[in-house]
Amino acid sequence: MLKDHLDSRIADIDESLKALIPETIDESWVLEQFGPTKWKYSEKAVQEAIARPAWDLLNRGGKRWRPALMELCCEAVGGKRSDTKDLLAIPEIIHNGTLMIDDIEDSSTLRRGKLAIHKIYGEDIAINAGNAMYFLPYLKLKNIEEKKRLKLLELIYDEMLRLHLGQGKDIYWHRSQIIPTEDEYLQMCAFKTGVLARLSAKMGAILGDGTEEQIVSLGTFAESIGVAFQIVDDILNIRPSEKWGKTIGDDITEGKITLLVIHTLKNAAEKDRQSLLAILRSKTQEKSKIKEAIQILERYGAIGYAKKIADRLVLDAWKQVKETIIDSDAKTLLKEFADYLIERDI
Repeated sequence: MLKDHLDSRIADIDESLKALIPETIDESWVLEQFGPTKWKYSEKAVQEAIARPAWDLLNRGGKRWRPALMELCCEAVGGKRSDTKDLLAIPEIIHNGTLMIDDIEDSSTLRRGKLAIHKIYGEDIAINAGNAMYFLPYLKLKNIEEKKRLKLLELIYDEMLRLHLGQGKDIYWHRSQIIPTEDEYLQMCAFKTGVLARLSAKMGAILGDGTEEQIVSLGTFAESIGVAFQIVDDILNIRPSEKWGKTIGDDITEGKITLLVIHTLKNAAEKDRQSLLAILRSKTQEKSKIKEAIQILERYGAIGYAKKIADRLVLDAWKQVKETIIDSDAKTLLKEFADYLIERDI
């Protein structure tokens, strides 16, 4: 039921993205969005420096689950699908902007099976385009009624600040080789990965005129989904699934400190602990070393432990949703949605 629902929403989400920023920019679009100027616009510059790299990434696919989550949360509080139609693209365009910037910060070479955007267009273009994708949502927000617009703008700015705090934590730990505690790691994920899920859910609830209690409970639930999603992503990185397009061991090559690593370092014998740290710090691409690191993680039950944490997060957050949201098809799909994202062929 849920898979069919998600598949059925992709076309509308893509249509919303094209309404936000067309694949091909012409003068009329630039004038409509930004108004007349004293001197001439160069729509070709907008095309080559923003639209082309943005759509290069967007056309590679992606799960598009954040806009679908926004829509479901709107319906769950009694709103209609049409209430979100014009704004459906917002969480997806911001998400892809973060990926573009993230790949530069991580010195990543690939994204969704192709060269990362900065490897094709250059870092200057990718940074500018990625940042533009954070602000493009305003082109749609400026057209809605003032009270709701201000509430949504405040929400977006609050969540984007949290996202950058989370990314800053991640970069700092990575550079300084500090091993965070489990709680510190989960809070970083809440800021970094949970933010856009929470943003999507709260946007949907606001657009559906949900109560403050409903907005908060759906936001908390979505944040937990986002954190659980990140934990499952970490697991899939060492247990890849063709369906989800994961490549084995990328996190190990990048030296990432994941929940799997934190659990293992806390529980491992000193020899294994030092071996794992040495492999992570070497940024190795050597398959035998990556395999050794994975074996150490498995030896201390890291996969099972991380999966239990992901399950518990979603289960605990769902309890609040059960109390604040009345039963409906949308509520049923929300629970299936959470289960779907954390049960990805592990």
